[in-house]
Amino acid sequence: YACESIHGHFCELENDGEGSDLSEEYDKNKLAYCVTDVPAWYLCIILGIQHLLTAFGGIIAIPLILSQGLCLQHDGLTQGHLISTIFFVSGMCTLLQVTFGIRLPIVQGGTFAFLAPSMAMLSMPEWTCPAWTQNASLVNTTSPEYIDVWQSRMRELQGSIMVGSLFQVLVGFSGLIGFFMRFIGPLTIAPTISLIGLSLYDSAGISAGNHWGISTMTTALIILFSQYLRHIPVPFPKYNKTKKLHTSRIYIFQLLPVLLGITLSWLICYIFTISNVLPSEPEQYGYLARTDLKGDVIGQAPWFRFPYPGQWGLPTVSLAGVVGILAGVLSSMIESVGDYHACARLSGAPPPPKHAINRGIGIEGIGCLLAGAWGTGNGTTSYSENVGALGITKVGSRMVIVTGGVLMIIMGLFCKIGAIFTTIPTPVIGGMFLVMFGVISAAGVSNLQYADMNSSRNVFIFGFSMFTGLVIPNWIFKNPDAIATGVVELDQLLQVLLTTSMFIGGFFGFFLDNTIPGTLRERGIIDWNKISLDDSSNTLESSEVYNLPFGISSCLSSFSWVRYVPFLPPNAPSSQDEAKVDSLATKQQPVKPELIRSVAL
Repeated sequence: YACESIHGHFCELENDGEGSDLSEEYDKNKLAYCVTDVPAWYLCIILGIQHLLTAFGGIIAIPLILSQGLCLQHDGLTQGHLISTIFFVSGMCTLLQVTFGIRLPIVQGGTFAFLAPSMAMLSMPEWTCPAWTQNASLVNTTSPEYIDVWQSRMRELQGSIMVGSLFQVLVGFSGLIGFFMRFIGPLTIAPTISLIGLSLYDSAGISAGNHWGISTMTTALIILFSQYLRHIPVPFPKYNKTKKLHTSRIYIFQLLPVLLGITLSWLICYIFTISNVLPSEPEQYGYLARTDLKGDVIGQAPWFRFPYPGQWGLPTVSLAGVVGILAGVLSSMIESVGDYHACARLSGAPPPPKHAINRGIGIEGIGCLLAGAWGTGNGTTSYSENVGALGITKVGSRMVIVTGGVLMIIMGLFCKIGAIFTTIPTPVIGGMFLVMFGVISAAGVSNLQYADMNSSRNVFIFGFSMFTGLVIPNWIFKNPDAIATGVVELDQLLQVLLTTSMFIGGFFGFFLDNTIPGTLRERGIIDWNKISLDDSSNTLESSEVYNLPFGISSCLSSFSWVRYVPFLPPNAPSSQDEAKVDSLATKQQPVKPELIRSVAL
């Protein structure tokens, strides 16, 4: 399919005549559909399902990890409700972001940045799970006592997330994100993101350790599919009126490595369960690899359940929880700005202007507010995995993401789908964690490419931030009574902050990077902010992509005060400016194929 939008010139990569190699690379990276195009309805559904499956691993991992801190390890039905809720809210937030936010084809879902402070808060003495909740034989999931145990913890998380998200709403809609980006560079972001993954090593180890054979198999399959087989296409039958029935080669291993790895391991565990290869006694090693531990959770789950705000009760708020969540909010915001620019490149859109970035961050804050109100136990953020999928599929249409958002909402309404996922054995989940958390840690380190790591100053800042981010929380966990100021609220605040690795690492990285003398180029600030400071002019192409929908921007353009509102487009060009499109296009720098390839990788 060819990109045929009215302004399709910014969808197609320009050939600058550098030879046949560049021409071949150009054909390889040419978009089938750009951001404003609308593919056929059946293509929207197929590609929307693909985006849903791409986000699948990250979305279901979050409630499964949280279930440990919420004392829900042995309550498969409630775990299923949490999974359904997070899919429902993710779909709702995706529709909000694509329609009123950044307006790029970007998927919203749960964020690992909130997991570290959440688990730190749930590990406080007053929220530690009672011993009887760890024993499946003692847990009665319908008893009022047990329901109060997990719901009180969830309500505390909800309140902290809702209040913390108001900060993101303020930063986004006020335009303050640009101010923060002046002081936050690679040496702050690298330890913050890396420690998100490293701080969860215990959770990954416990899950994988329930059966190292199964978890190793899961890890090996994901690595095999994602690294060794990713460039091998698989023929699939296809039909159209021109070629009739024929085969089409699809890079299925590159698109769905996590889903394929989990599904295959899950199937093997099921075969081992029904053939009694796995032990049937709870005391024996490997028992937790069985697929029948949750009983008839699929049969018990209702077919249809509509998630609603406050479904677990009225949220409660604590200062310690809010401050801890703020560390996750800040990290999530900065990562999203990078995702916006990568998404614009890969979907054939102009660089996002400041008003669109401000609106995108603000809508993400509203998404976190909704996630807190609905009770996912988490927030929402832009998914880098789906941005990468745009570069693979060459389909950048935002209508595809709208379809994916609708499918996530539908998936969240049918509880049996969420219940099915709860039957995945914990060693299989542990194998997925080994890969996923490792990639998150490495993704944080990759931000150091912008800084001069031959500088002893930068090596010291990064090394010290990482090490203290591991040492201090570990010591506090082992000595929980060490913090005793005499003020209970202050003790709780310090307990959460000092046991949140990403806060410790990010704080020291931020403080040292902004106080130890160093040039902006040495710190990586120039290269880091170069793309963020590149505000596209108010061109017709930019307005077509980033202006508000349903004619809202046109209605507001007549008011002079609009230019002072950070999240509204300033006086959009009128239709009589269409004749200038071609001349504007020639002034824009062409997007190099090799640049797109690097972003996609």
